[in-house]
Amino acid sequence: MSKVMSLHDAIAKYVESGDSLCFGGFTTNRKPYAAVYEIIRQGQTDFIGYSGPAGGDWDMLIGCGRIKAFINCYIANSGYTNVCRRFRDAVEKKHNLLLEDYSQDVMMLMLHASSLGLPYLPVKLMEGSDLEYKWGISAEIRKTIPKLPDKKLERIPNPFKEGEDVIAVPVPRIDTAIISVQKASINGTCSIEGDEFHDVDIAIAARKVIVIAEEIVTEEEIRRDPSKNSIPEFCVDAVVHVPYGCHPSQLYNYYDYDPAFYKMYDSVTKTDEDFEKFIQEWVIDVKDHDGYLAKLGLPRVSKLRVVPGFQYAAKLVKDGE
Repeated sequence: MSKVMSLHDAIAKYVESGDSLCFGGFTTNRKPYAAVYEIIRQGQTDFIGYSGPAGGDWDMLIGCGRIKAFINCYIANSGYTNVCRRFRDAVEKKHNLLLEDYSQDVMMLMLHASSLGLPYLPVKLMEGSDLEYKWGISAEIRKTIPKLPDKKLERIPNPFKEGEDVIAVPVPRIDTAIISVQKASINGTCSIEGDEFHDVDIAIAARKVIVIAEEIVTEEEIRRDPSKNSIPEFCVDAVVHVPYGCHPSQLYNYYDYDPAFYKMYDSVTKTDEDFEKFIQEWVIDVKDHDGYLAKLGLPRVSKLRVVPGFQYAAKLVKDGE
């Protein structure tokens, strides 16, 4: 059965306000920006966000006030913004974002544990650090939000070694995962080229999975070499054909990230006013992803195509650079 849908319809059907939401990718790599833009257009809100290393995708949703609680390890447009600015503003100035902080290794292990269906995860990481003793979301506030676990963590005895403790961390229960891939079949089998990050884990863990694909290929082609496939079709609810759907981030083997766009985003996220203008111009006033590509222009996106053999885009180097 074909699972191919339009981006509008996939977001409308599978992304609900209040969802525990998780995106694939890593800071400026394979991030599902086209889906984020569509969520902003449609208005879904009050998400519980679970994220490995995040980037501008989450920063935009935070800046638009769509995230109720964010469970994360760090958020940056690597190489352009050390800490994403709308996130920092929400935490430091507006105080309107509930934030819980785990180390990156623990966050990734938590997402893996979710794919295994574990009730909690014992770790030795974070012991003795502020990540253990300082909570961003108190136990009292957690009790008012049903989709949050009751505690950030709990130190418990190791049942296999007397006198030793471990840290038990909660396992995310993900409602919706949105993942960018290079190729998908119409039935939902997906091929991820390059680093998979935590994407296979969240595809298995989530109740609903939307895949945005650079290419949709036949079942015959996707099955030709099963060793290259990453996500099985039974995990996927919707397949959406979205060329350049990761822009401004990169999609390995297809296109590089857009440095000019990231520099622009770093600049416009310094103030509320400039960020709101950016969202209006690049999201609200753009009808859909086709309109977004038209606004970018063919010459710009063409320059981002990777050079075969190098896997990054050719760039003209000026004297002195």
